[in-house]
Amino acid sequence: MIKNYLKIAIRNLWKNRTFTALNILGLTAAFGVAILLGMYAVFQLSYDRFHENGENIFMVYSEDSVPDGVEANISKSEPFAAALKEETTGVEKITRYVGAGVLLNHKDKQLRMSGVYVDPDFFDMFSFPIIEGDKQNPITSETSVALTKHAAQRIFGDKNAIGQTISILRDEEMVPFTVTAIVENFPETSSMGFDVVLNFKSQGYHSYERAIGRWDVENHEVYMQLAQNVSPQQFEKSTKDFTQLHYKNEIDNAIRDGIQPNSNGDYRQIKLLPLTDIRFANFNQGPVIVSRTMPYLVLGIAILILFIACVNFVNMSIAKSDQRLREIGMRKTLGANHKQLFFQFWGESILVFLISTGLGILLAVLLLPQFQVLFSTRASLSALLEPSWLVILIVSFIGVTLIAGGYPAILMSRLGTLQSLKGKLEINGKNHLRNSLMVLQFSIAILLISGTLVLWDQVEFMRTKDLGFNKNQVIAFPLNGARNDQQALQLLRDDLQNNVNVLSVTASNNILGLGKDGSRSTSVLGFEYKGRGVETHMLVVDADYIETLDLTLVEGRSFRENLASDSLSVIINEAMAKQLNEEDVLASQIDLDDAVYSVVGVVKNFNFQELDQHIAPMSLFALPNWNLRNVYVKVAPQNLEQAYTDVKAAWNRIEPNAEFQGSFLNENIDRTLRSERTMTTMIGSGSILAIILSCIGLFAMSLLIVAQRRKEIGVRKIVGASVSSITVLLTKDFLKLVIIAFVVATPIAWWAMHQWLQNYPYRINLNIWIFLGAGGIAIVIAMLTIASKTIKAATSNPVDSLRAE
Repeated sequence: MIKNYLKIAIRNLWKNRTFTALNILGLTAAFGVAILLGMYAVFQLSYDRFHENGENIFMVYSEDSVPDGVEANISKSEPFAAALKEETTGVEKITRYVGAGVLLNHKDKQLRMSGVYVDPDFFDMFSFPIIEGDKQNPITSETSVALTKHAAQRIFGDKNAIGQTISILRDEEMVPFTVTAIVENFPETSSMGFDVVLNFKSQGYHSYERAIGRWDVENHEVYMQLAQNVSPQQFEKSTKDFTQLHYKNEIDNAIRDGIQPNSNGDYRQIKLLPLTDIRFANFNQGPVIVSRTMPYLVLGIAILILFIACVNFVNMSIAKSDQRLREIGMRKTLGANHKQLFFQFWGESILVFLISTGLGILLAVLLLPQFQVLFSTRASLSALLEPSWLVILIVSFIGVTLIAGGYPAILMSRLGTLQSLKGKLEINGKNHLRNSLMVLQFSIAILLISGTLVLWDQVEFMRTKDLGFNKNQVIAFPLNGARNDQQALQLLRDDLQNNVNVLSVTASNNILGLGKDGSRSTSVLGFEYKGRGVETHMLVVDADYIETLDLTLVEGRSFRENLASDSLSVIINEAMAKQLNEEDVLASQIDLDDAVYSVVGVVKNFNFQELDQHIAPMSLFALPNWNLRNVYVKVAPQNLEQAYTDVKAAWNRIEPNAEFQGSFLNENIDRTLRSERTMTTMIGSGSILAIILSCIGLFAMSLLIVAQRRKEIGVRKIVGASVSSITVLLTKDFLKLVIIAFVVATPIAWWAMHQWLQNYPYRINLNIWIFLGAGGIAIVIAMLTIASKTIKAATSNPVDSLRAE
């Protein structure tokens, strides 16, 4: 029986090979792309879920009341972690955590690696298995170091690393450390990445020693493992007394300054963020917002693409049913029952789906390398091979075949014998269903096209926005060599001083945008000013910083070339000047750490943070002997490529063992927009595929409708109908459907894009032309899809049309 079903199915599919090919083509493309998109979404959602104690691990942060509402703060002070564990209940394990690049030496090798400084509880909390060495106390000593397997191979090759000595640059000198453990390479789905693990106390003076016992210096993150019998909400409530004790001055100052408490009546509240939420958390806009919009959006696009392909299949199956009515009638006359007919037609659908699924998997495998490069992801198809996801995929496949293939099969198998033999399919609502599905198809396509256009405009707006500094002529790179920052900077100035392509050289302790090394840092400074609390971002700069970046000086002067004379001077931005609220801001003085700094200049606001934040108060200091970390080189606009080569060559002469990680600031800004670009590319790719799939269905429907109306077309031509009138007759129904789809999709697209744009303080204004453009694209593509067939039908010889009947 099954063999007979299969033989008849293959025969029927081959007989209607044009429609079979269109179905397989559409379903293959849909399955292939859906697999890739699903793989990406599953990979993103799987981050940090491999830790055995993951459900009980949290990042500790605080929500502080500020004049504008609530502000999230993840930075903590040196004594915070120990005090929290001792003075509250529910803390099972706790660790401080700070990531930093480290310069490592071993014999003739000098390597720049990513390091983390943590407390000994780190390896008990997180599932980073130790495969060699001390598995109990790998970093208890301040002179011990643990390496990942990959890092150990880079340093020692195939030699045993345990017990070996390496040197790490700290406070401008190489300090020896003993390798005590080798850690298994962390999974691709780990948001924590490192090569070297050191004891938290092994940091340099500015990072650790000067902060010992000080609650006012906050420079690291804290993670804790919660006891089994304590909920996060219970723990947060229990920390109220702890907060009142250790942050009494801050709370009193907030009350004094008239700042409003949060909904619970607290001015500072300790909060816990689950480990699996950290990757999706936004700390930049008031309270922490956890959003998995991106992976769910990608998953939604995959489902919509599958839906459109299945709609095509249903529509074509129903439309083709007219040509199989007599076959159904004959089968029923010969004794076939509903069940047998259903399995025959459903079997044909399953065969098409199985072929398409196989080809879709092959397509996904072939496109995987390009997909990984295009979307900068390490996701692989193995993400879908976990048992839970395999079950979901199998159930989804059965569900899709049952719905997409089962409905037409039920429809045809339930026909009466006489009705089938007459060759007429008279089912109420048949065209309504077909038209509704086509409207839904094009609505989805128009929605995705609208989203792509809005996203593209917003990204271009942010990319080309005037950020208040010169981003086109300035090369930035980290001071990642063995020399101290001041010495390396001076040597670089001396090397480039006679280069005609170099206009100026400066440095600072932060990076604008996102550099090649992926680093980004900012320092926030709080102090008392005339009886009220004031906060400002702190930036330490070298001479010519303002001139090199072309910052606009609104009032006062820049720093003098001899920075020693300006060691007690400060230059502020307009946001900071507004916060000081002085008539003569240049007469203001700031009292910090027993030193008084005079405001000597005001610069126009410039974007030194992410573009989804308003410009915050900023203060520029010219502090001597400070770690500057990043160089900025302003080059002549006439020969940017040669200038970049010259700067790279100069750095290689100064630090031959250090990697040059330079990039123009406009490239750094582009990196900060990576998630927006990825979203634009994915939605854009989805919209292209959606419109292609919709047009495949439209083309197939136009073939069937033209075939069904051939006699009508011939009669109309004989009685004098023109080619244009017949073309309009055949296309107007389709045009109506696309217009209805535009009317349905536009309000939804406008609302969705309006909500998304609210995440950005600097954003485009939505206008009707964007959505008219999306509708116009859909209409033009739809008309071009059916134009060739309708025009050919309208210009054909009417005698041929009548003879065909």
